Amino acid sequence: MKEDLDLSLEKIIKIGKNTIKEKTKSNNKRFYANWTFLMLLIIVFLFSFTIGSYTLPISEIINVFYAKITGAATAYGPNVENVIFKVRMPRIFAAMLIGCALSAAGSAYQGLFRNPMVAPDILGASGGAGLGAAIGLLFSFSSIEVQIISFIFGLAAVLVTLGINSAINRGGEGSVLSLILTGMVIASLCQAFISIIKYVGDPENKLPEITFWLMGGLSTVTVRDVLIIIVPMIIGLGPLLILRWNLNVLSFGDEEASSLGINTYKMRAIVIVCSTLVTAASVSIGGIIGWVGLIIPHLARMIVGPNYKVALPASMLIGSIYLLLVDDIARGIFTTEIPLGILTSLIGAPFFIYLLVKGRRGWI
Repeated sequence: MKEDLDLSLEKIIKIGKNTIKEKTKSNNKRFYANWTFLMLLIIVFLFSFTIGSYTLPISEIINVFYAKITGAATAYGPNVENVIFKVRMPRIFAAMLIGCALSAAGSAYQGLFRNPMVAPDILGASGGAGLGAAIGLLFSFSSIEVQIISFIFGLAAVLVTLGINSAINRGGEGSVLSLILTGMVIASLCQAFISIIKYVGDPENKLPEITFWLMGGLSTVTVRDVLIIIVPMIIGLGPLLILRWNLNVLSFGDEEASSLGINTYKMRAIVIVCSTLVTAASVSIGGIIGWVGLIIPHLARMIVGPNYKVALPASMLIGSIYLLLVDDIARGIFTTEIPLGILTSLIGAPFFIYLLVKGRRGWI
């Protein structure tokens, strides 16, 4: 009897050690995966400077960066520096920030609403920002004014969604389903108003301008635009990164999260506010770029797993890489630039169909 008990204890200890080793090995893989994504981002970042009508070799770009950092003299003229620092760098940073923000917002929303089909514009932020931009373009506002009104309308659309949802539920927290449905209604209303603005706009001037802006693109991004969106990006992405472990608990449901000491109402408010900030800021300078916040979180979970402590940073890094590559394709594949929204839809829709087919086999 004693020998059997000793054998059982040895088996339990052996199984425990093997489990710990497997878990440690899995955590190490996920940790190294994010470092790999970071290295890929740096490589794509440098490669993106070579794309464009003005060809620049990578060695020349590195030398200009080195000279700029150290203050050393450079053999290249001011034209090269202007192309690198005033034309391509703002666009590259904008693509990285927008890809990072939309992916983080999509990942956070999918965990908050416990629904893998949720995107960053689920509460109407993109629709509201698009409406604000359409109004600004219709009345010939300056580019900075268009961005500001777009940002404000994006925030306002989500506030209206939350207000209507609260009124429906008589001031209570309400269900997730009613919140999502209210957001869809507000987004639909914004699209209807955008259609009215396009209908009354000048077909020779305003209509093409509004239509092209709504397709999404970074051709007009400047250094000032990037500096403007950095503040809401930091305010929005910072809390999401710090509190990302709470998303693991929220994904089990409100009752389980409350039993573990999580204030679900407060956490939900933080996620919604932060995601709205970064989504509205992204749309205000880049237009409506769809599918990024929907497919990138799926891709991150496929690679690093569902743990948000690792999956959220992975989504941010992959989103930056993805949108940077898409922007490279948009401005390098043809002589005429392709709007980003078209390319992200062409890439995202087939990939999402693949996810749906795979989900039927038990992935989701």
